[in-house]
Amino acid sequence: MFVDYLTLLLINMVAGLVVLAVVVLKGFDSDGCRPWAAASAMVGFVAVAGGLHMSLTWPLPGSYNCAYGEMSVLFGVCFLGAALALAKGWALTGVAVYAVFAGAAAVVVGAGIMKLGLTAQPGVAGVGFILTGLGGMLILPALWLRRVAAFRVLVAIILLAAAAIWALTGYVSYPKHLSAFANWHPPAQTAAGEGPWYEPIGPTP
Repeated sequence: MFVDYLTLLLINMVAGLVVLAVVVLKGFDSDGCRPWAAASAMVGFVAVAGGLHMSLTWPLPGSYNCAYGEMSVLFGVCFLGAALALAKGWALTGVAVYAVFAGAAAVVVGAGIMKLGLTAQPGVAGVGFILTGLGGMLILPALWLRRVAAFRVLVAIILLAAAAIWALTGYVSYPKHLSAFANWHPPAQTAAGEGPWYEPIGPTP
């Protein structure tokens, strides 16, 4: 039985997309967006740490490690770069250029998930990746057109739509994970024939 932490990465992505939508709606104003640097760094740290581990160790079956692990690294690096730029008052242009390529990769992954029928709901997951990637790709033009409020609102809506998809997926998955992993024991403990190291609360499945 494999154990995954996709719920952690999904909810972290929800938080990141909401933070990014706020920054976009604020027009990338350095003074107004600087308070969001810490939140951006938090999102980036979790995404890079979890994504790197998944990309290097492949704890999931097959290509899920590529889809979620590698995309999480790219997502997290963008947020770490944005956090540094916001904190220092630097221009976000370089980060936005990187986000174009990272976003394009997410769009490709989303299309691949739908084509191959991966995940329990390939349509939902595919659209989630595509909207997330599209939102990332639109950050650069939104930065250039920061004075066009209507365009910034459109980008924010795309980001929030992606966040809603991942929020639904992540929060619905938590009860399933709690149930599925309720009787899981560390491999070393199982090999030694030891019992559970915790006392389950309530009936176990």
